[in-house]
Amino acid sequence: MLGARTQSKPLSKGEIFEVLRNQRRRYVLQYLKQDGRPVELGDLAQQIAAWEYETTLEGVTPEQRKRVYTTLQQTHLPKMDAAGILRFDADEGVIEPTDRTEDLNIYLEIVPGREIAWRELYLSLGAIACALVAALWLEIYPLTLVSELAWAALISLTVTGTAIAHIYYERNMRLGHGEQPPELSYGTDD
Repeated sequence: MLGARTQSKPLSKGEIFEVLRNQRRRYVLQYLKQDGRPVELGDLAQQIAAWEYETTLEGVTPEQRKRVYTTLQQTHLPKMDAAGILRFDADEGVIEPTDRTEDLNIYLEIVPGREIAWRELYLSLGAIACALVAALWLEIYPLTLVSELAWAALISLTVTGTAIAHIYYERNMRLGHGEQPPELSYGTDD
């Protein structure tokens, strides 16, 4: 077993983005987060090749697997190990997550082109609620036909429902959720 590694200082955003700017490295994290335990380099290369070539595990050719295996072993895993994002034992061919693997969630959320702009939605809800309160305070007809308590309940239910939808949607957009990386689930519409 590889054992835990103690981290002396947190990674800067620049260091994190430098390591994670490569799609194959993000696929490594997807696989590690799904399994949550040490994995064999061969198994990792097979799965990443399947994702990259959009095929099944059985459909990956030996050449495709070897291409992925080689770059993982020589480039990507050593770089991620040096950053402390994972632990790679090159002699054993074993990769395992570290404490930093979990810490990267905030940087790994996939945002497809058709993403809901949540902060803009919340800002709009807040502006509508403020306008409604001002209109009720000024006793503008026909808003006064409904009680202030009913308006307060409507605003509260709307904000709460939106927050529940946001939480549900965000959970489905994280690496490690589902069988394939979110990047593959939502395509690459640029």
